[in-house]
Amino acid sequence: MSEAEKAPRTLRGRVVSKKMDKSIAVTVARMVKHPVYDKYLRKSTKLLAHDENNECNEGDIVIIESSRPISKHKAWRLQKIVSRAQ
Repeated sequence: MSEAEKAPRTLRGRVVSKKMDKSIAVTVARMVKHPVYDKYLRKSTKLLAHDENNECNEGDIVIIESSRPISKHKAWRLQKIVSRAQ
């Protein structure tokens, strides 16, 4: 395997829920071009990530990285907090 295959995939998103213990829900937004109308649409995906120390709050901008499956729906881990919510 090359080094690129070993490196975990990272995404940047906003924390939308922290109601769970050691887990956060992160919304990751992206722009997708419509195939017919050539207009850019905003799409989003909600992912569950592991927050070991419960240090995130709702509204924080975070970077999450892929990991082994931690639970049924959780296969991402908090890497770092980019900015705190106001």
